[in-house]
Amino acid sequence: MTFQVDMGTDGAGKSVPIDLEELLATRLLVQGNSGSGKSHLLRRLLERSAGQVQQIIIDPEGDFTTLAGPYGHTAIEAVAYSVSEVTRFAARCREHRASVVLSLEGLEMEGQMRCAAAFLSGLFDAPREFWYPALVVVDEAQIFAPAAGAEVSEEIRRASLSAMTNLMCRGRKRGLAGIIATQRLAKLSKNVAAEASNFLMGRTFLDIDMARAADLLGMERRQAEAIRDLQRGTFLALGPAVSRRPVEIRIGAVDTSARSSSPVLTPLPSAPAADMKQFLLEGLEDMLPLAPPPPPRPAPAEELIEQISHAEEAHPAPDKPAEDPAHIEAVIIEVMRAIVADPDAASRTAAVLFQDFQVRCRMAGVYRVPLTPSAFARRLAAARAGIFGGLDEEWAEVIRAANDLPDDMLGAFLLVARAAKEGEPCPSDEEVARTYGTSSLGRARRVMSYMEGRNILVTRTDLSGRRSITIPGLGWTTAAADAA
Repeated sequence: MTFQVDMGTDGAGKSVPIDLEELLATRLLVQGNSGSGKSHLLRRLLERSAGQVQQIIIDPEGDFTTLAGPYGHTAIEAVAYSVSEVTRFAARCREHRASVVLSLEGLEMEGQMRCAAAFLSGLFDAPREFWYPALVVVDEAQIFAPAAGAEVSEEIRRASLSAMTNLMCRGRKRGLAGIIATQRLAKLSKNVAAEASNFLMGRTFLDIDMARAADLLGMERRQAEAIRDLQRGTFLALGPAVSRRPVEIRIGAVDTSARSSSPVLTPLPSAPAADMKQFLLEGLEDMLPLAPPPPPRPAPAEELIEQISHAEEAHPAPDKPAEDPAHIEAVIIEVMRAIVADPDAASRTAAVLFQDFQVRCRMAGVYRVPLTPSAFARRLAAARAGIFGGLDEEWAEVIRAANDLPDDMLGAFLLVARAAKEGEPCPSDEEVARTYGTSSLGRARRVMSYMEGRNILVTRTDLSGRRSITIPGLGWTTAAADAA
């Protein structure tokens, strides 16, 4: 269960998608010289994934603020706010899952780095209950994660670099998927670039950048010349979210455009040189300096925070289906089956799997999270025991019998209860351990001993070593089976 973002076509005219769920787990690096089409690529990705996942964009030039109208992003002009207010905005973005464009236009480099560091830190330090999946796009990433000393104070450089490193190295566990774009790989910190698993390399001319791009794409040095020959808007892609082998992508069209555009040739004025000189110098002696118009009054921080809080209601995701309870329950059951079937899920905590659950539900068309974290933990325990539905009806009596148990032992109890109800053989220690989320058989035996010590279960072992378990409160008993 996933969502494919159509990025364009390859050389044969075949569509090349990016797997959004895989992208959330593996991060993306986009590189290309000025004019290669990086911003166009990012805009295509953002437009095609809008409504599927929260999007947070750090925009040094203010080009992506045009997403605010048709796609419901909240545009924040950082120049009007303090560092503490920007940090508060970031926390509210995570809490309300609002898609935001943080425009740094109008700030000097030092101000941009200070603001980006505060905003990224606010996203990173959000409470655990707000660790929802989000794409965090950082354009011109070499500004915020320089490979060498920048023309700013060492304190600000370290703060910005640390925030970017946290985003790319540790952000995945917090639901933050970093997407960074840069003009020069040589100017970008290697620790930041190395954390990306997906790469989109555009036209590059400098030998040092071509060599690094070729290394990241797994190409030989002699093949690096192909990167110099790429057309504008064409990228070489590699990574688990795109392709296991380098593939050339011609990026498709976009619906919005940047506020700035590429320069085009226009006819020069045809006035004679003498007349032009007169136009340029006439009246200069009498002209007084004009005071610049006052800047527009920025919106108060409280008003902008309120706007972020209601962004999702004001701009609902497109084509949301009606929330039919039967459909939602069917999606929950399907998603829980997929999570339990994933072999890697057995070793993950409920908090981590809850983020996976949210992403899968959105991919299936359920945009609002249908379960709270505690309700999800209960459903996960039941699913690991092979029970995917009917907890409030068919299994309500069993749940009541387990009221005195800690939440993490509910799955092991339900595993035994299901076997006892259906007259199946008693679960082995290995099955109990798997349901409990561990590989330790000793821990599984301690769980069973804990429940037996509270008279929730009664274990009987016959002379041949076969074990059967009775649940006194329900009057159910499993068939005898070897505990090993």
